[in-house]
Amino acid sequence: MPKVIKGNAGRKPPVPSADHSDIEEWCRHLMPDLQPLVQGLDELIRATVPDLDYAVNRKRGYYGLRGLGWIIEIAAYDVSVNVLFLGGADFELPPPLGTTDRTRYIKVTSLEETQTPELQKWIEQAGRTPGWK
Repeated sequence: MPKVIKGNAGRKPPVPSADHSDIEEWCRHLMPDLQPLVQGLDELIRATVPDLDYAVNRKRGYYGLRGLGWIIEIAAYDVSVNVLFLGGADFELPPPLGTTDRTRYIKVTSLEETQTPELQKWIEQAGRTPGWK
């Protein structure tokens, strides 16, 4: 049974910054095996969605847009990286994991998985879908 991701109802959103250095610093402190995955995801997100805000809170990276809120959260664990789409339930074909609120997510365990067409489409949809405010 997949792990249930808790919703954001009881949490306060992170403070946004247009400076990407917080994400870079956070990535440098991750387990070495996960750094290429997070860097690949970070590059894909930034290439797909322009004018992002960034934040790191509770050892997670956040990507957001003014007016839409936080749209993507990245959480690195021991053997995988979860990419949470904070409005993912509203996507045309939502990501497969997640059951709370509007958040849906995927687990990424290899660089090849960062290059899938589905991931690209979900990131594009995240750039148009309201997230966590």
